[in-house]
Amino acid sequence: PSSVFTRLAAGVLAAASLTTLAVAAEAAERPVRWKTGGAVWSTKSSAFKTFFADGEITDRGLQGGINNSGWTAEEIQEGMTRSYEVDLVGVSRFLYSSDGVAFLQEQTKSYYPYWRKQETAVVALRSAIILDAADGQISSAGILNGLPVDFALADNGASDGSQNVCKDGLDGAQATSLMSWYVFLPACVQANSQLPELYVRTTPTAVYDRSPSRPLW
Repeated sequence: PSSVFTRLAAGVLAAASLTTLAVAAEAAERPVRWKTGGAVWSTKSSAFKTFFADGEITDRGLQGGINNSGWTAEEIQEGMTRSYEVDLVGVSRFLYSSDGVAFLQEQTKSYYPYWRKQETAVVALRSAIILDAADGQISSAGILNGLPVDFALADNGASDGSQNVCKDGLDGAQATSLMSWYVFLPACVQANSQLPELYVRTTPTAVYDRSPSRPLW
């Protein structure tokens, strides 16, 4: 009975999130505004969609982000378009929990909404993830396309322009860059949102404990 109640409660949260998102059905026009190194450049969602579809890079901000990611363009394209199976109830339950909120706060260290900045970062990223999870799968591309507002990567004193990439064993740009962060975000959400009563784990998975979990890519 308790597990049924938990699923029902989580389902209500998921439904509420999706209802809220229906108001903002149009995705952010500029999912990344690069505000680092003294330069400002906005990359439109259309440039990302072109890159995801055929690997063509048509935007200088996106080109710079890939060049500074620590990965090749082919690796970024493959990583960001890879899908992970999830349960919407599990995703919603995790992201609304205290651990999930802490996770979202850590994941929006330097990348957050352009307007109202970190005040709305948790809600906006959570909304994008839950929206993408509605069909039972998530991907970096899906999360980025689901952002309800424009986001910026900032290096402005309060933020240092680096992100907490959710994977162990990385160094340099691979451990801090926005594109690398996007590549590993879906796997991290998947690992932390699995419902024990619904999944049989054949290998150990990390569980978020207020420090980043690092599932293998």
